[in-house]
Amino acid sequence: MTSLHGGSDNGGFATEPRPLVCARCGKPAEGPQPTWTCSVENGTRNYFCDTCARDNLRAIEGRLDSAWW
Repeated sequence: MTSLHGGSDNGGFATEPRPLVCARCGKPAEGPQPTWTCSVENGTRNYFCDTCARDNLRAIEGRLDSAWW
């Protein structure tokens, strides 16, 4: 893979990181959240807070889409 001179692989556009929000309860993340769960469903990344992830652990491990739980 090659990159343009002096640029990055994202085409030269800097994107600001979006704040994390729990896809289940809507709780915003306060700073880095290494214990949150990330799930990719239908090509979209969904993040779940500690509480929602703990409450639905079996469904997450069973790879059920969040619509089922």
